[in-house]
Amino acid sequence: MTRRRRGGTWHRLAPQAVVDLDGFAAAIDPAKLDPDQFVQLVATLDMLGTAGTGVELAGMRTDTFTRFFARTTRAQLDALMAHPRLRHVVFTEVFRRMGLHLDQAKAADLRAAVHWRFTGGSGEGGYDRFETLIARGRCTTADHPSADPRVTITVDPVDFLRAVTGAATLTKLFLAGKVKVRGDIAFAASLINYFDLPTA
Repeated sequence: MTRRRRGGTWHRLAPQAVVDLDGFAAAIDPAKLDPDQFVQLVATLDMLGTAGTGVELAGMRTDTFTRFFARTTRAQLDALMAHPRLRHVVFTEVFRRMGLHLDQAKAADLRAAVHWRFTGGSGEGGYDRFETLIARGRCTTADHPSADPRVTITVDPVDFLRAVTGAATLTKLFLAGKVKVRGDIAFAASLINYFDLPTA
Protein backbone atom coordinates (compact mmCIF):
# COMPACT_ATOMS: atom_id res chain seq x y z
CA MET A 1 0.00 0.00 0.00
CA THR A 2 1.45 3.39 -0.95
CA ARG A 3 1.27 6.60 1.05
CA ARG A 4 0.81 10.19 -0.06
CA ARG A 5 1.44 13.31 1.95
CA ARG A 6 -1.44 15.78 1.89
CA GLY A 7 -1.67 18.91 4.06
CA GLY A 8 1.28 17.83 6.17
CA THR A 9 -0.25 14.42 6.91
CA TRP A 10 0.55 11.06 5.33
CA HIS A 11 -2.50 9.16 4.07
CA ARG A 12 -2.69 5.51 3.07
CA LEU A 13 -3.83 4.82 -0.49
CA ALA A 14 -5.67 1.66 -1.44
CA PRO A 15 -3.84 -0.49 -4.04
CA GLN A 16 -5.06 -0.04 -7.60
CA ALA A 17 -7.59 -2.71 -8.51
CA VAL A 18 -6.76 -5.10 -11.32
CA VAL A 19 -9.71 -6.04 -13.51
CA ASP A 20 -9.97 -9.70 -14.46
CA LEU A 21 -11.22 -8.98 -17.96
CA ASP A 22 -11.04 -12.62 -19.02
CA GLY A 23 -13.14 -13.66 -16.05
CA PHE A 24 -15.58 -10.84 -16.77
CA ALA A 25 -15.97 -11.86 -20.42
CA ALA A 26 -16.33 -15.54 -19.51
CA ALA A 27 -19.13 -14.68 -17.07
CA ILE A 28 -21.19 -12.88 -19.70
CA ASP A 29 -23.99 -14.93 -21.21
CA PRO A 30 -24.82 -13.33 -24.57
CA ALA A 31 -28.13 -15.19 -24.59
CA LYS A 32 -29.30 -12.80 -21.87
CA LEU A 33 -28.55 -9.74 -24.02
CA ASP A 34 -30.59 -8.47 -26.92
CA PRO A 35 -28.66 -7.15 -29.96
CA ASP A 36 -28.78 -3.53 -28.77
CA GLN A 37 -27.51 -4.48 -25.31
CA PHE A 38 -24.69 -6.51 -26.84
CA VAL A 39 -23.63 -3.54 -28.98
CA GLN A 40 -23.76 -1.33 -25.89
CA LEU A 41 -21.51 -3.76 -24.04
CA VAL A 42 -18.86 -3.66 -26.78
CA ALA A 43 -19.26 0.13 -27.01
CA THR A 44 -18.61 0.40 -23.27
CA LEU A 45 -15.44 -1.71 -23.55
CA ASP A 46 -14.30 0.51 -26.43
CA MET A 47 -15.05 3.68 -24.44
CA LEU A 48 -13.16 2.40 -21.39
CA GLY A 49 -10.22 1.41 -23.56
CA THR A 50 -10.14 4.81 -25.23
CA ALA A 51 -10.17 6.41 -21.77
CA GLY A 52 -7.01 4.48 -20.89
CA THR A 53 -8.51 2.36 -18.11
CA GLY A 54 -6.98 -0.87 -19.39
CA VAL A 55 -10.45 -2.40 -19.71
CA GLU A 56 -10.73 -3.08 -23.43
CA LEU A 57 -11.07 -5.81 -26.04
CA ALA A 58 -7.31 -5.80 -26.54
CA GLY A 59 -6.91 -6.79 -22.90
CA MET A 60 -8.60 -10.15 -23.39
CA ARG A 61 -6.56 -13.26 -24.07
CA THR A 62 -7.19 -14.50 -27.60
CA ASP A 63 -8.94 -17.67 -26.41
CA THR A 64 -11.28 -15.49 -24.33
CA PHE A 65 -11.83 -13.14 -27.26
CA THR A 66 -12.81 -16.00 -29.60
CA ARG A 67 -15.15 -17.59 -27.04
CA PHE A 68 -16.72 -14.21 -26.34
CA PHE A 69 -17.71 -13.73 -29.98
CA ALA A 70 -18.42 -17.39 -30.74
CA ARG A 71 -21.20 -17.38 -28.12
CA THR A 72 -23.09 -14.56 -29.80
CA THR A 73 -26.09 -14.81 -32.09
CA ARG A 74 -26.23 -13.81 -35.72
CA ALA A 75 -28.57 -10.93 -34.77
CA GLN A 76 -26.09 -9.62 -32.20
CA LEU A 77 -23.21 -9.70 -34.69
CA ASP A 78 -25.37 -8.11 -37.40
CA ALA A 79 -26.14 -5.24 -35.02
CA LEU A 80 -22.46 -4.89 -34.09
CA MET A 81 -21.33 -4.83 -37.72
CA ALA A 82 -23.97 -2.18 -38.48
CA HIS A 83 -22.20 0.17 -36.03
CA PRO A 84 -19.55 2.01 -38.15
CA ARG A 85 -16.99 2.61 -35.37
CA LEU A 86 -17.34 -0.70 -33.55
CA ARG A 87 -17.19 -2.59 -36.84
CA HIS A 88 -13.69 -1.18 -37.41
CA VAL A 89 -12.69 -1.68 -33.77
CA VAL A 90 -13.48 -5.39 -34.06
CA PHE A 91 -11.80 -5.73 -37.49
CA THR A 92 -8.67 -4.05 -36.15
CA GLU A 93 -8.59 -6.34 -33.12
CA VAL A 94 -9.07 -9.52 -35.18
CA PHE A 95 -6.28 -8.59 -37.60
CA ARG A 96 -3.98 -7.57 -34.74
CA ARG A 97 -4.42 -11.01 -33.22
CA MET A 98 -3.80 -12.69 -36.57
CA GLY A 99 -0.44 -10.95 -36.59
CA LEU A 100 0.33 -12.30 -33.11
CA HIS A 101 -0.74 -15.85 -33.95
CA LEU A 102 0.99 -16.42 -37.27
CA ASP A 103 2.65 -19.85 -37.25
CA GLN A 104 6.16 -18.69 -38.09
CA ALA A 105 7.41 -22.16 -38.95
CA LYS A 106 4.66 -22.75 -41.51
CA ALA A 107 4.88 -19.24 -42.91
CA ALA A 108 8.68 -18.98 -42.97
CA ASP A 109 8.91 -19.18 -46.78
CA LEU A 110 5.54 -17.62 -47.54
CA ARG A 111 5.18 -14.23 -49.15
CA ALA A 112 1.63 -13.30 -50.03
CA ALA A 113 -0.80 -10.42 -49.91
CA VAL A 114 -4.43 -11.12 -49.11
CA HIS A 115 -7.03 -8.49 -49.89
CA TRP A 116 -10.19 -8.61 -47.81
CA ARG A 117 -13.44 -6.99 -48.90
CA PHE A 118 -16.19 -6.89 -46.27
CA THR A 119 -19.71 -6.25 -47.51
CA GLY A 120 -21.92 -3.54 -46.09
CA GLY A 121 -19.03 -1.15 -45.57
CA SER A 122 -18.65 2.57 -46.10
CA GLY A 123 -15.75 2.41 -48.56
CA GLU A 124 -15.60 2.30 -52.32
CA GLY A 125 -18.27 0.04 -53.81
CA GLY A 126 -19.82 -0.51 -50.38
CA TYR A 127 -16.89 -2.50 -49.00
CA ASP A 128 -14.49 -2.15 -46.09
CA ARG A 129 -11.08 -3.15 -47.41
CA PHE A 130 -8.05 -4.54 -45.65
CA GLU A 131 -4.78 -6.05 -46.75
CA THR A 132 -2.96 -8.81 -44.89
CA LEU A 133 0.68 -9.11 -45.90
CA ILE A 134 2.60 -12.22 -44.87
CA ALA A 135 6.35 -12.04 -45.44
CA ARG A 136 9.50 -13.22 -43.67
CA GLY A 137 7.52 -14.91 -40.91
CA ARG A 138 5.54 -11.78 -40.06
CA CYS A 139 1.93 -10.80 -40.67
CA THR A 140 0.83 -7.18 -40.90
CA THR A 141 -2.48 -5.65 -41.85
CA ALA A 142 -3.43 -2.25 -43.23
CA ASP A 143 -6.73 -0.74 -44.32
CA HIS A 144 -5.17 0.57 -47.54
CA PRO A 145 -4.06 -2.23 -49.90
CA SER A 146 -0.58 -1.60 -51.27
CA ALA A 147 0.54 -4.86 -52.93
CA ASP A 148 -0.81 -7.06 -55.71
CA PRO A 149 -2.92 -9.73 -54.03
CA ARG A 150 -2.36 -13.44 -54.30
CA VAL A 151 -6.02 -13.72 -53.45
CA THR A 152 -8.96 -11.38 -52.85
CA ILE A 153 -11.64 -12.60 -50.46
CA THR A 154 -15.07 -10.99 -50.37
CA VAL A 155 -17.18 -11.98 -47.38
CA ASP A 156 -19.93 -10.78 -45.10
CA PRO A 157 -18.28 -9.48 -41.89
CA VAL A 158 -20.43 -11.68 -39.65
CA ASP A 159 -19.42 -14.79 -41.60
CA PHE A 160 -15.78 -13.67 -41.29
CA LEU A 161 -16.11 -13.35 -37.51
CA ARG A 162 -17.74 -16.77 -37.32
CA ALA A 163 -14.85 -18.23 -39.33
CA VAL A 164 -12.05 -16.74 -37.21
CA THR A 165 -13.75 -17.84 -33.98
CA GLY A 166 -14.24 -21.39 -35.22
CA ALA A 167 -18.02 -21.25 -35.55
CA ALA A 168 -17.66 -21.75 -39.33
CA THR A 169 -14.89 -22.33 -41.87
CA LEU A 170 -14.00 -20.31 -44.94
CA THR A 171 -14.12 -23.50 -46.99
CA LYS A 172 -17.69 -24.32 -45.96
CA LEU A 173 -18.73 -20.72 -46.47
CA PHE A 174 -17.16 -20.80 -49.93
CA LEU A 175 -19.00 -24.00 -50.83
CA ALA A 176 -22.22 -22.41 -49.59
CA GLY A 177 -21.63 -19.42 -51.86
CA LYS A 178 -21.12 -17.03 -48.94
CA VAL A 179 -17.49 -16.25 -49.78
CA LYS A 180 -16.18 -15.04 -53.12
CA VAL A 181 -12.55 -15.74 -53.93
CA ARG A 182 -10.56 -14.20 -56.77
CA GLY A 183 -7.07 -15.52 -57.40
CA ASP A 184 -5.41 -18.54 -55.81
CA ILE A 185 -8.38 -20.52 -54.50
CA ALA A 186 -6.23 -23.34 -53.07
CA PHE A 187 -4.20 -20.82 -51.08
CA ALA A 188 -7.38 -19.18 -49.77
CA ALA A 189 -8.67 -22.56 -48.60
CA SER A 190 -5.45 -23.23 -46.67
CA LEU A 191 -4.94 -19.67 -45.35
CA ILE A 192 -6.27 -20.32 -41.85
CA ASN A 193 -3.72 -23.14 -41.44
CA TYR A 194 -0.92 -20.56 -41.30
CA PHE A 195 -2.31 -19.28 -38.00
CA ASP A 196 -2.60 -20.89 -34.58
CA LEU A 197 -5.66 -18.89 -33.57
CA PRO A 198 -7.51 -20.64 -30.73
CA THR A 199 -11.13 -21.46 -31.48
CA ALA A 200 -14.10 -21.70 -29.16
